[in-house]
Amino acid sequence: MNTGLRITAFTAALAAAFGTAYGVGTTVEPVVAESAPAPHDEHGRPSAEPEEGGGHVGHETAPAGGLQISEKGYTLDLATPRVTAGERTELRFTVRDARGDAVTAYQREHGKELHLIVASRDLVTYRHLHPTRAADGTWRTPVDLPGAGGYRVFADFTPAKKGAENLTLGADLAASGRYEPAPLPTPNAAATTGGYQVELAGSLSPGRPSELRLKVSRDGEPVTDLQPYLGAYGHLVALRSGDLAYLHVHPNGEPGDGTTSPGPEISFTATAPTAGTYRLFLDFQHGGEVHTAAFTVRAGAAPGTQDPAPATTTEHTDGHGH
Repeated sequence: MNTGLRITAFTAALAAAFGTAYGVGTTVEPVVAESAPAPHDEHGRPSAEPEEGGGHVGHETAPAGGLQISEKGYTLDLATPRVTAGERTELRFTVRDARGDAVTAYQREHGKELHLIVASRDLVTYRHLHPTRAADGTWRTPVDLPGAGGYRVFADFTPAKKGAENLTLGADLAASGRYEPAPLPTPNAAATTGGYQVELAGSLSPGRPSELRLKVSRDGEPVTDLQPYLGAYGHLVALRSGDLAYLHVHPNGEPGDGTTSPGPEISFTATAPTAGTYRLFLDFQHGGEVHTAAFTVRAGAAPGTQDPAPATTTEHTDGHGH
């Protein structure tokens, strides 16, 4: 092949390569904006990746929030993507609409316009924060994260717009400092926090709703005078290990409805999108103080396979913004 033909062939091959890359780049978009694209199933929905030791199996069969920074025309704009571990920092963020304008009107749900959750990637540290909103739509809240590493910020809200749906948007947060990774706590059906004992009954079922019942006691005696917190006698957050998918969990009953008692048992309905390991964080109020009990559960596991030994909650009770 002469020189002219070789140059012509090379140019054509190069053009074909760039054309293919352009075609792929314009048809595939990442599920998580600030990270590598997540795998999808044949219908274009996010599919679960297997985690070491058993992990997620099958396709998403129920909505899971917090995996995207943008959804349905709204974006979580985290102005403080980095903090220093062990130092009190002001976390600032804005929710923006499709035009880039700050959202300044929200529907109140469970007594708040917006619920902010911060969780470490290893699901050991958990914060349920109550930020305040300025007139320009900027949200602010102090935060003190104990350890260095990766965290995920979840904003759970519903815009005050006709037909608007509830959304949970997520963004990554980094805490600088000496990083010491911690293993995911082992499965447990009992936890202690601030002198209280909480027992978990029920299990998560992949793809279908199931009831979770949590019983609160203190010094061996059932607590029958829980105080309302966020419109219920308890608030439960569930996060999937691995990608930290955020599950919407609904309380069964509410204070003053004539049928829901103030303890010792609090009932919720939850749907796990896939089989796998999840962390449950229960916030409840008693004696004017909010306490958090944490559990590790495996969705799809046979009843009674959780470790009955109580887990002591340590990183969920101090400075989590209640």
